[in-house]
Amino acid sequence: MRPEQQYLDLYTQAEALLRSHSAEPLNSLRARAFADFERLGFPTRRQEDCKYTDVARCFEPDYGMNLKRLHMPVNPYEVFRCDVPNMSTALYFMVNDVFSATGRTLPDGVLVGSFYDYPDIVSRYLGKLADTSADGLTAFNTAFAQDGVLIYVPKGVAVEKPIQLVNILRSDVPLLVNRRVLIVLEDGAQARLLACDHAMDNVNFLATQVVEVFVGRDAVFDLYELEETHTACTRLSNLYVRQEAGSNVLLNGMTLTCGTTRNTVRVRLDGEHAELDLCGLAIADKNQHVDNRTVIDHAVPSCTSRELYKYVLDEQATGAFAGLVLVRPGAQHTDARQTNRNLCATRDARMYTQPQLEIYADDVKCSHGATVGQLDEAALFYMRQRGIPLSEARLLLMFAFAGEVVDTIRIDALKDRLHHLVEKRFRGELGRCRDCKMMCR
Repeated sequence: MRPEQQYLDLYTQAEALLRSHSAEPLNSLRARAFADFERLGFPTRRQEDCKYTDVARCFEPDYGMNLKRLHMPVNPYEVFRCDVPNMSTALYFMVNDVFSATGRTLPDGVLVGSFYDYPDIVSRYLGKLADTSADGLTAFNTAFAQDGVLIYVPKGVAVEKPIQLVNILRSDVPLLVNRRVLIVLEDGAQARLLACDHAMDNVNFLATQVVEVFVGRDAVFDLYELEETHTACTRLSNLYVRQEAGSNVLLNGMTLTCGTTRNTVRVRLDGEHAELDLCGLAIADKNQHVDNRTVIDHAVPSCTSRELYKYVLDEQATGAFAGLVLVRPGAQHTDARQTNRNLCATRDARMYTQPQLEIYADDVKCSHGATVGQLDEAALFYMRQRGIPLSEARLLLMFAFAGEVVDTIRIDALKDRLHHLVEKRFRGELGRCRDCKMMCR
């Protein structure tokens, strides 16, 4: 049986239940999304966009879904104690796909909350970037998602304190979670978001996620995504971003611990003089699999994009990167740079890379490049000659290799913390942080 069939049957049987426990903005998109999912199904390796990850196979195991929105017995403030020294954040939680309300103080007009709380704003933007007719995974998420998180920053407002959204996976049995995030920055707004994925229980989890980000004229937005789950977790994420004229966006996604991860990022530069920095770091070992696909769409003239992805793969880990930079007709004076560098620490690790440029304008500066290599034997020999043990020498080389992506972070306290977490990851110490009950192994 095709893995889609169980979910097609489930939707048919439980549509009324889904709707009765869902936010209205999602219900308004549900029927069309289900029809698109029924037509498209899950992506498979036969499709060029998914040649490195069999997304359909991820749905073959038998997962439960909390369609009745039953309360999960967890207080996120009790189980989450991972502090970032010297950085105060406005902290919020999602337990599986349920937003945990808090009383955080934010500037006037700034909204962070459930789709239930702000249906008018959500309806205005939801689904405008995430096209269900073009992607089966987005269609599936839209058909089954029941709530989401809205982050809204009105015109000209700067949120000085970073917003932190902690996604907690919690269940006693294998669970499928469908998360939805909507981020809107109006003209001249400024905000920074740190989104962290953690798993509380050592069971199989499958999390689908669709994020839509609208960045207005001259707005500034940073999004840092940090995945620290465990090897029984599968994460399938689609991130859609649209930038208006003069906007500045930094997207930085780091996978430190996972089972199978596939991240798709699609950014459309829709106004002149928009700037994008798109960065990613993946550290994987054992049989972990990390796949990043990016599409940067230069739709108008005089925009800049800089892209840097790095992988460090150990043991039998597998990595994949496919990055497309599209320069449309008329998008003159585009400046686009794409770089993918990869380090395979063993001969059993595998890396697949596919950098791509499609240019339909003649007055542009565009470049792309990819490298795959192993640890520098000469450097290892040099350090061992000076008394550094082989294991420490390997760690130092890998840490230095990964540092370039961490250094793109524009929050000093977070940058320092991430350097520390990356070092702990290489040392095999990224188990449980002090006083924290999360599973990060």
